[in-house]
Amino acid sequence: MSDTIETDDVIRLILQFLRENNLDRTLGALHTESSVTFNTVDNKESFLQDIEQGRWDVVLRQVQNMKIPPKYLYDLYEQMITELVELNEQSTAKVLLRRSEPMASLRENQVDRYAKLEELVARPKFDAKLAYPDGATKEGRRKAAAKGLGDQITVVPPSRLLALLGQCLKWQQHQGILAPDNAYDLFRGVVPEQKAEDDSVANQLYSTIKFPGKKAYAETAVFAPNGQYLATGTIDGFIEIWNYATGKLRKDLKYQAEDRLMAMDNSVICLNFSRDSQLLVSGSNDGKIAVWKVQTGTCQRRLSPAHSQGVTSVCFNKDGSQVLSGSYDQTVKIHGLRSGKTLKEFRGHSSFVNSVLFSSDNSRVLSASSDGTVKVWDAKTTSCLHTITPQINADISKVPSSSSSSSTAPTVAAAGALANHTVQVIVPLPKNIDQVLVCTKSNTLYMMTMRGQIVKTYSHQKETGSDFVSATVSPQCELVYGIGEDSVLYCFQAATGKLINETKICNYEAVGLVSHPRANVIVSHDDHGHVYFLKA
Repeated sequence: MSDTIETDDVIRLILQFLRENNLDRTLGALHTESSVTFNTVDNKESFLQDIEQGRWDVVLRQVQNMKIPPKYLYDLYEQMITELVELNEQSTAKVLLRRSEPMASLRENQVDRYAKLEELVARPKFDAKLAYPDGATKEGRRKAAAKGLGDQITVVPPSRLLALLGQCLKWQQHQGILAPDNAYDLFRGVVPEQKAEDDSVANQLYSTIKFPGKKAYAETAVFAPNGQYLATGTIDGFIEIWNYATGKLRKDLKYQAEDRLMAMDNSVICLNFSRDSQLLVSGSNDGKIAVWKVQTGTCQRRLSPAHSQGVTSVCFNKDGSQVLSGSYDQTVKIHGLRSGKTLKEFRGHSSFVNSVLFSSDNSRVLSASSDGTVKVWDAKTTSCLHTITPQINADISKVPSSSSSSSTAPTVAAAGALANHTVQVIVPLPKNIDQVLVCTKSNTLYMMTMRGQIVKTYSHQKETGSDFVSATVSPQCELVYGIGEDSVLYCFQAATGKLINETKICNYEAVGLVSHPRANVIVSHDDHGHVYFLKA
């Protein structure tokens, strides 16, 4: 896994060194060229003055890297939110209230105080009596916050540049951004790329995320191909990037450190990364698609609307120039990111399209639907080449030829009555590009070729209450994982189909399951706001 130290952090360290050594001209030139704000606590008077005058943007950047007792942060954030509401900035106030760590702590420890802020933010007009009861004033509250913080901070002592760089590296290792056992190349700015681990069953819970609020939960989660990022999309429209090693929000991404999250207007149902892990595409419940630059959190392209109903699945082509999407409107589409227009449309499913992907060479499109079928399409002509109904004892001899047209493409099905189980997801296999894992809402998973041939099945044999809702594979593709609606994680040997492990993750209903591309780490999320991290 490659990574770099955040550029602004390195510049701040150099600025500190230049200031200590009185290299004022170089200091001024670097400050002007880089546009990096050098906010240190070597000037305590200035810091306290920023608080008393309500320069909250400056104050917020400074306190985020300080270790301050929660009670002082409560006072500070409460005043910031109050003043944002007074300035009619309710949306920013809501983000600070509901997505910042100090306010999450306040919600857990001082319920009444948090509820009062919720009420203040929710009101259509600023209520001065609610904001400042019992004769309190804005100026008085600012001074109290400044005094509390003033007792907690000290002037930063001078340090040499390499010592500060060493501390920065230790901090990033502590946060899990850098692997603790890997050397860091300061000249090139990278750590050695993480090697894929030998497959081992991931069944040990080591971290859990809990989204705030009773109704907020992750609809979707996905790992970046380089393994650096885990992205989640929630029902309240937010998209967040996490450190999978710690289960914490990645604050090395500046926009997240400043509580400026990527977000859509409606529930985020699906996410996927580009092959180089630089871009993230999201689809929402109102039929819109957005493409984001991961390092900056900026939106590169919006497709609005891409579909007439919710977008259920998205993925990039291999060069990141196109996005493939499936929808509740029963269609599959290819969109050009340069033009922002729909380039191809595939019709033929009779119910929701739940999962889509490109073949490795982009010549085929695969789609999975609630109508119980997987369809293989010609990406250029949009004709349907194969229609497969995954079932146990499928008659493989009836696999259709690649010459089948959209109107006559036969169905591969079991002899006898068709179960037509909803097909939840199709998962590509990085070690075997001609095969995919197919998850149906039943007790069985299927390994299938790109021509529709069922080559292996994986079943836990239970009859009711434990149908699979999602599935994934291990980094070396030697293990197949499926999670049931009862939140039991099942692990099978890929080669034999043998069930080798069962792990009960939680008592809530599972929503999704993803696997790290190189490490033995599995992530599951439920409908009660939890994201669970398991390792071998």
